[in-house]
Amino acid sequence: MNAAAWRLVLAAAALTALARGGNATLGLFVAPLNSASGLGLAALSGVIALGQLAVGLAQPLIGHWSDRHGAARVIVVGAALLAASTALPAWSAAPGLVVLALLAGAVANGAVGSNGLLLGEVGRRLDAGRAAWAVGLIGAGGSVGQMLLAPAVQWAIARHGWAAALLGVAALALLAWPLALPLRRSPGAPPPRAPAQPVAEVLRDRRFWRVAASFGVCGFHVAFLGVHMPGVIERCGLPAALAGTWIALAGAANIAGSLAVGLALRRYDPARLLVGLYGVRALGIAALLLLPPSAPVLLGFALVMGASHMATLPPTTQLVARAHGVERLGTLFGIVMLVHQAGGFAGIWLGGLLAEWTGSDRLLWGIDIALALLAAVLVLPWNPARTAPMRPLRWFWRGTWRGAWR
Repeated sequence: MNAAAWRLVLAAAALTALARGGNATLGLFVAPLNSASGLGLAALSGVIALGQLAVGLAQPLIGHWSDRHGAARVIVVGAALLAASTALPAWSAAPGLVVLALLAGAVANGAVGSNGLLLGEVGRRLDAGRAAWAVGLIGAGGSVGQMLLAPAVQWAIARHGWAAALLGVAALALLAWPLALPLRRSPGAPPPRAPAQPVAEVLRDRRFWRVAASFGVCGFHVAFLGVHMPGVIERCGLPAALAGTWIALAGAANIAGSLAVGLALRRYDPARLLVGLYGVRALGIAALLLLPPSAPVLLGFALVMGASHMATLPPTTQLVARAHGVERLGTLFGIVMLVHQAGGFAGIWLGGLLAEWTGSDRLLWGIDIALALLAAVLVLPWNPARTAPMRPLRWFWRGTWRGAWR
């Protein structure tokens, strides 16, 4: 890649690190925000879950704006809103303001470092071979942010209190302004090419929805881990301080997993890689349920889950781009992210609700295993050159189940 391409990819990776790192620290603020606001764990989990859903609903619009006007403008506005909304609960922990801050902050975080926004811009500027490696590098950037910010924020909470730590996270959001510069479109750049396939036609393609549904399962899984893993560790009877180490270790494993999958895409079919990744997740959760809870077991679980965390992003992006082109990749992947965030909503909300009802996470883990296996079935290798209209019920049976085994 030339210098301009490297600047673009590294800036996108840094923006992903900023957005994902900030999002990964949210779980560390759940307990103090719950105590300060008095909302209750179930209600607070519901608000955070609604934030995930709001991000998903905003993703197609964010992707559309990015496709038409460039990602840099969207990022600048999103960073300002993210800084303000993150700082708001430190000023007042009134329940209404906390709810407003969590919802606005979730949407703003999506505008700063969403997959549809960044990958759409990268996909338009790089050829397919380089784009696969670039997407892996961008996914690894999210892990770097998670690995660096989680221990730092946990230290700041312990040393200076949660309010000061939250203000520090808010200040970091403004780093997105200079990072957006390499994503600007030059004044003399040609207008975006007309898409080869209208969006409405893509939305009638059942294969597009199979990929989107599998990524929704990914959202269920990673959103639950990001918000509730500190609580899971405490419910296992282990020290709360282990949560920061867990998040950092998962982030380090995520770097290796994202880069490895980015390289593997040069030789292997993306659908087969996704089947393997979802299978690894199911096996990792099953092992966690079977083994007695201990620090080594939880940290081993962090390695397995981290390695398969953002590793699903490059092959999912490739499946969409290969089948439907890159001209509207921001818009199309924004729709895929809508499904992803809907899964995230379910993971966060159910995670808090079931933990409050049962005092355990075993039921949620069982649901997660079943969903991971379903995601593997949904992405069993298919021919992206063939498209078929989606028909209710018939699509679910013929396209998803019977068609998967052809």
